[in-house]
Amino acid sequence: MATNAHPVTPARPATRAERWSRERVELGIGRGMKWLFIALFLLTTAFPFYWMLNLSVRDIGDVLQNPTRLIPTGAQIENWWKSYQAVLVDFRFTTYIGNSLFVSVTTVALTLLLAVPGAYAVTRLQFRLKPLMSWGILLVYMFPGIVIGIPLFVVYSQLGIRGSLPGIIVVYMSGTLPVALYMLRSYFQTIPAELEEAALIDGCSYLRTIWRIVLPLSVPAVASVALYTFMIAWNEILFALLFLTETPLSWTLPLGLRMLDTQEVPRTYLMAGSVIITIPIIVLFFFFERFLTRGLTAGAVKG
Repeated sequence: MATNAHPVTPARPATRAERWSRERVELGIGRGMKWLFIALFLLTTAFPFYWMLNLSVRDIGDVLQNPTRLIPTGAQIENWWKSYQAVLVDFRFTTYIGNSLFVSVTTVALTLLLAVPGAYAVTRLQFRLKPLMSWGILLVYMFPGIVIGIPLFVVYSQLGIRGSLPGIIVVYMSGTLPVALYMLRSYFQTIPAELEEAALIDGCSYLRTIWRIVLPLSVPAVASVALYTFMIAWNEILFALLFLTETPLSWTLPLGLRMLDTQEVPRTYLMAGSVIITIPIIVLFFFFERFLTRGLTAGAVKG
């Protein structure tokens, strides 16, 4: 039985001009630049963290003898916990971790509790001096912390609350609240007002409208504000030095890490403390990262 199959025509080899065309050259340069930038990014971000982790699992004698060792030995990896145990137990980092968690979580909760209704009021409600308040939110944030640090130190000393964790929480909240209001106000402006008007017509109060309509649509913004606030409270050291130095039991992790930065303490302990203070931020970022792309349409359909 005869077939109508046509013979396959062999592919024509690309000519020299086609191989060196402008489009191919630009694509090749683009690919090369992409991998170059990826390598530079890993070198400047991932490698310092790896080096910190590398030093934290090695003993100080090996670090002094082989300062450029890139990979710890098997015995050092098996005994990786020694520096961490010394930092957590001997230098009381477990207490500092608890203090930092309490301060950071409480600061995030209070900041969001005030920032969400405040940003909604500035965005949707009409009242006198509204433009002035909108600009004032950002203006307050422009003052550097050192400007208000000394007056706050004097006030806290006179009130007798210097050295307490609730006092430092109020300071952190006053620093994070303006930028939280500004970020949420900018995001609330992108939410259609018709959704909120429909909820108000159905009998919802303003607070219920915020809870049922605004917050589900603002999950990315709220997550960003929460992450930003947590990072500020977790890593802040200026006000911690001013208010908590004289009460070691109230120290946060940055103050504890500063205690390790002395000639008497091995560098490996300092690196272990740095890993301890860094890991929660990385874990928190990956936890919140899945929320940053959700909530854009959640709650928009009435049901």
